[in-house]
Amino acid sequence: MFHVKQFQELTGVTAETLGRLQLYADLLEKWQKKINLVGPATVPDLWQRHMLDSAQLLPLLPKPDCRIMDFGSGAGFPGLVLAIMGGPLVTLVESDGRKCAFLAEAMRVTGTGASARLENRRIEEVPPMSVDVVTARALAPLDKLLDLAEPFLGAGSICLFLKGKKADQELTQTTKNWMMQVSKIQSQTDPSGTILKLENVARGTR
Repeated sequence: MFHVKQFQELTGVTAETLGRLQLYADLLEKWQKKINLVGPATVPDLWQRHMLDSAQLLPLLPKPDCRIMDFGSGAGFPGLVLAIMGGPLVTLVESDGRKCAFLAEAMRVTGTGASARLENRRIEEVPPMSVDVVTARALAPLDKLLDLAEPFLGAGSICLFLKGKKADQELTQTTKNWMMQVSKIQSQTDPSGTILKLENVARGTR
């Protein structure tokens, strides 16, 4: 079983940051008994399946002071993990009111009120704004994600999407309607997982 110590060794987080992540993990396990925040079978392996899976995006951020828009934050992966680990401004977008209640409490106990902002609404209802990075994990097929991301992409914006074994299939479908520069990065937590880093995203075909 993957342990907290291994997480710290792999990510290089400080003891203080690790403590805040531990508070988050403890709160999640407590709330999980009442509402389904993550797949029940993944709770025993929380630090690898969810914490490390989210944290692996941190080195891929283009600059230290990124504005991040996290679609379908759910229990806070990857957005809240990135906020706790130093993402300076992360907007967590989640339409489920109960999950938002959890996220608000998690933000309070981890002291991330200054670096995380909560939007309890559907992604389509969030006012358009330009951000540096759009993130999403297990939310929707890639072409749908880009439809949702378009109002938030400016010059220089990138997308970081955590994908499973269908990543290549989704890319093939998406390139029928979108142009982009694609980098595929092997997931640290799932042999069949891929992080898609998309740059210069524009609607259209070459």
